[in-house]
Amino acid sequence: MPASPCRHGSSPICNLYFCPRTGISWRVNSRAFDLLIERLRCVAAELPDRRTGDNTQFDMADIALSAFAVFFSQCPSFLSYQQAMERTRGRNNARSLFQIKRIPTDNHIRHTLDPIAPHHLLGLFDDLHLAFDQAGLLEAMRAVQHTRLIALDATWYFSSQSRNVCCPNCSCIEHAEGKTTHFHSAITPVIVSPGHSQVVPLRPEFITPQDGQVKQDCEIAAAKRWLAAHAARYGTGNDTLLGDDLYAHQPFCRQVLLHGFHFLFTCKPSSHTTLQQWVEGLEPGRQLHTLKQRVKGRGNRWEHHLYRWANGVPLTDRDDALPVNWCELTVTDSEGAVRYRNSFITDWNITAENVAGWVAAGRARWKIENESNNVLKNRGYHLEHNFGHGKQHLSSLLATMNLLAFGLHTLLESTDGDYRLIRAALGARRRFFQHLEALTSYLHFESWE
Repeated sequence: MPASPCRHGSSPICNLYFCPRTGISWRVNSRAFDLLIERLRCVAAELPDRRTGDNTQFDMADIALSAFAVFFSQCPSFLSYQQAMERTRGRNNARSLFQIKRIPTDNHIRHTLDPIAPHHLLGLFDDLHLAFDQAGLLEAMRAVQHTRLIALDATWYFSSQSRNVCCPNCSCIEHAEGKTTHFHSAITPVIVSPGHSQVVPLRPEFITPQDGQVKQDCEIAAAKRWLAAHAARYGTGNDTLLGDDLYAHQPFCRQVLLHGFHFLFTCKPSSHTTLQQWVEGLEPGRQLHTLKQRVKGRGNRWEHHLYRWANGVPLTDRDDALPVNWCELTVTDSEGAVRYRNSFITDWNITAENVAGWVAAGRARWKIENESNNVLKNRGYHLEHNFGHGKQHLSSLLATMNLLAFGLHTLLESTDGDYRLIRAALGARRRFFQHLEALTSYLHFESWE
């Protein structure tokens, strides 16, 4: 789906978006950073504003961009550094890089943004998606059978055991010792591929208390809501959802098919006993097929890969059981020790020619944990940190900005040659942002380039 128009009016021109006031067409080039900041400013200028009187001295765009700048720079003190630079030099990087005309205080940012629901910013994920597409990355990431892999998983982005830090949107866990954990979580879908380290973030779906108290109930309810809302937006006619064993159940699989998607879910034998018993009862060679391969794994060591698969296996023991196609990979080392074993179910037909590709696609699901959620929590984004909880929507709105910053970093790493060169030279992601923090604290830059 095309990106949402900016406030100055826009029209699609050859799949581009043109802003009459700025003259900017959204096309990936060396100005990807500036283009997204301009889009963010246009969107932020239209955010709901409940302030009155003297309280409106700061533009909504400045307030939102100030918050985003902190997440992009991964520097909690970024705004204070820029205020100090403004006092001493009469200029600052918040203005030149992020188009922030006046920098508000942290408290004013939190108080003003708290009433704003995150859906006002979700269109920016469409801008990123369009930019990745125009850069050719989405096509390059297609996997076996030329399918696009979209991984689903839920993650926490706030938690507290304080009674004073909670809101009506918090979910709760009651502990046996009497304590209560208040938390927020969301489905954070990403496009993944076995051959790519990058993941492309899509619109998140926030889990609410109304979704239930049991992890399976609330995560699946949110995933169904995401499907209903975004299947048309992200569907290309050849898309496969990835998920852990939580998703490998008949009602959700049927929902996936209903919305025109394929599925490839982890399927544990312990939670799918009927399916596993059925598989083990199949006749080897006729209904249960095998393929053996000898490949080089990590450390350039030889491994033995044993694939097993069967098509048309009932998912449950019910009369209306959904027939699924099952595959399994067992990896052993040269001594015969099992190093990896996992099984999957899918609606795709499995053959000797594609079974390795489908297993590789299924194993790519871990990228939503290692390359997305783990990075967001432990590699500088501090997703679970309480940047400001508020009383209404602040926590989820700031989490949305954090996800957008992650998306923009990924876009720059994919399309900006200078950004990619510097990231490669510095190595660790955190070292890059430490340099960025130091440079923007003491030096003024006229532009991102």
